[in-house]
Amino acid sequence: MKKITIIGILLVLFIACNSKNKEDHSEHKSKKTTFYTCAMDPQVKVDKPGKCPICHMDLTPIKSDDTQTNEISLSKQQIQLGNITTQTITATQSSLEQSYTGVLTINQETINTASSRAMGRIEKLYFKTIGEYVAKNRPLYSLYSEDIAIAKQDYLSAYKQLTMPGDFGKNARNILIAAKQKLQFYGLSNTQIENIKANTEISAYTTFYSTANGYITDVMVTEGSYVMEGAGVIKLADLSNLWLETQVNVTSVKNINIGQNATIFFPDFPNKMSNAKVAFINPEINPDTRLLLIRFDVPNLNLQLKPGMQAVAKLKQSNVKGVFIPTDAVIREENASYIWIEKRTGVFENLMVETGMEINGMIEIKSEIDSSKKVVITGAYAINSEYKFRKGSDPMEGMKM
Repeated sequence: MKKITIIGILLVLFIACNSKNKEDHSEHKSKKTTFYTCAMDPQVKVDKPGKCPICHMDLTPIKSDDTQTNEISLSKQQIQLGNITTQTITATQSSLEQSYTGVLTINQETINTASSRAMGRIEKLYFKTIGEYVAKNRPLYSLYSEDIAIAKQDYLSAYKQLTMPGDFGKNARNILIAAKQKLQFYGLSNTQIENIKANTEISAYTTFYSTANGYITDVMVTEGSYVMEGAGVIKLADLSNLWLETQVNVTSVKNINIGQNATIFFPDFPNKMSNAKVAFINPEINPDTRLLLIRFDVPNLNLQLKPGMQAVAKLKQSNVKGVFIPTDAVIREENASYIWIEKRTGVFENLMVETGMEINGMIEIKSEIDSSKKVVITGAYAINSEYKFRKGSDPMEGMKM
């Protein structure tokens, strides 16, 4: 009898202990708490009901599950109200079009600077207004220069001595050749040099002519001012070819190549378009904007386009393969970007991703995504707001890419 009693007591103790261990394990496994927050001020978070200290509204009870910090459960009504839809995402291959807005500028390679080849004084400027058109061989300016006058005199004297007999004639020929070379160095044309032979007196004034067609972009001197050798006088630009400079996101540059064809559209001329090519990709990132400068060569044969006009360059790419989702499906925070995945019906979890180029309202997801998972493509921000409201924190808080 005593043995039966002892066995019974031990059995009761064993069952009690086993039950207690299960209860403790269950309690550790799912630790759910309730806190109270305000719909208008979600930063308010207390452990008992009451009024919001900011707006004095009644606090709302929220159940929080600390073991699943990156998940949130929504009711059917919340999913409908938030317009939350999901879709299985797979890699696609299609033609994509990128648009870049920029401003037309003068092609710096077509600028011709007329500079003074000798020290002297600007006696006359034949063109003084920026924007004026100057044809080739038109006079630009007149220069008073004693150095050029001396070279002219040497040339004329040598020419007159060519007919002298013996060594005088030979020396005169050598002096004539040297003087002509010097005058050419000063910028005089062959016609101007030949005309010196017909002069009885040498003038210290010399007129210089335009060597190219173009529009004046800068007048760097005034009449009566003194210039040094090599100083700029007037700048001319050929506007039959312009540059379109745009700023491009770094992630898009890998898909752009030198010589790639582009179609240019102009807001000022809705019915006009032009074909262009990528001429330059700046290797240096702008430290302020984190963007790269891309330049296009734009033909302007009828001179209808003007520097300073806005233009849009469209680049088409064929057979581009990648995973793309709507741009609004990606939540972008300061330190990370993430999307919401439907883990099971009504339950969503966030997933940190690396993004790529953005095209036509779609953004590339470079991170691998389980093909069996459904990605939230609309209503991601509604889920994010509800998460912050319940949890009182950001889903990616403390995380970095």
